[in-house]
Amino acid sequence: MTIEVQAVSKSYGTQLALKEISFSAKKGEIIGFLGPNGAGKSTMMKILTGYISPSKGTVFVSGINVLTNPIEAKATIGYLPEQNPLYQEMYVKEYLQFQAAIFKISKETIATVIKTVGLTPEVHKKIGQLSKGYQQRVGIAAAILHNPDVLVLDEPTTGLDPNQLQEIRTLIKDLGKEKTILFSTHIMQEVEAVCDRVIIIKKGELLLDASMKDLKQSNEQIIEVTFDYKLEEQFIKKLPNMISYKNNFDNTWYLSFQSSEMIPISAGFVSAFLSGLLACKWMIALVKKSKLTYFAIYCAVVGISTIIYTIS
Repeated sequence: MTIEVQAVSKSYGTQLALKEISFSAKKGEIIGFLGPNGAGKSTMMKILTGYISPSKGTVFVSGINVLTNPIEAKATIGYLPEQNPLYQEMYVKEYLQFQAAIFKISKETIATVIKTVGLTPEVHKKIGQLSKGYQQRVGIAAAILHNPDVLVLDEPTTGLDPNQLQEIRTLIKDLGKEKTILFSTHIMQEVEAVCDRVIIIKKGELLLDASMKDLKQSNEQIIEVTFDYKLEEQFIKKLPNMISYKNNFDNTWYLSFQSSEMIPISAGFVSAFLSGLLACKWMIALVKKSKLTYFAIYCAVVGISTIIYTIS
């Protein structure tokens, strides 16, 4: 495996940013690291690239332990952070030559990389004069100068217009033919357009690790539901088409359903379930408040309506 992450956790004081994250990746895979802002994606990528150390766990890149041999491991990694660290006053070629000097890269290699990422028309411009899309290309070029086995891209498409977005997607796909790419985003459409596999993370926990092919073919859907008040586990068990469930915290549950038409069924059922609970809660409160008068009226109205409907 090109990447192997084993039970990685990261804490900042009392705040747990990552909890027991484990996954692996092989050469030629483009993996989408998906999650909302603040989920822990950037933290995981900084650990993977050796910029910060985990509180627990181990990370291997190209068979090298990132924690015990960080310099050797970094030589096999190309990294584009979320905030692209470019020198705006430098020319494109000048900046890449500056970066190449660190790895003692030849001029021929620089020229090849410039061509690979499509920077040839812009090579004699200052970086500050480039569009956001071309600035991202410069960052990617700097990340692949030393021909790394692994390319880590943190939110590389943020702020791009539709044309730039498509161009960067195509570039990532082309690079992914020979490298392992870990691509973080909070947009599912990006993962669908670029990646072979998706890893979903939320609040520092791994929720899903599956290939895009399996994900599209699967009838399983996981939804997050927050109830107004605490529910007993026995009520959750009785939900139809239930595969699994997990109480995340307080009154929030992750519910996994199985159905050929998951979205309408799960959404409709949960809505009906919540409506029923609220109606019961309202009725109980009403009975307690006004004894049985309103309840009797309610029963009479429902009963008469049922009889009329049956006769008609």
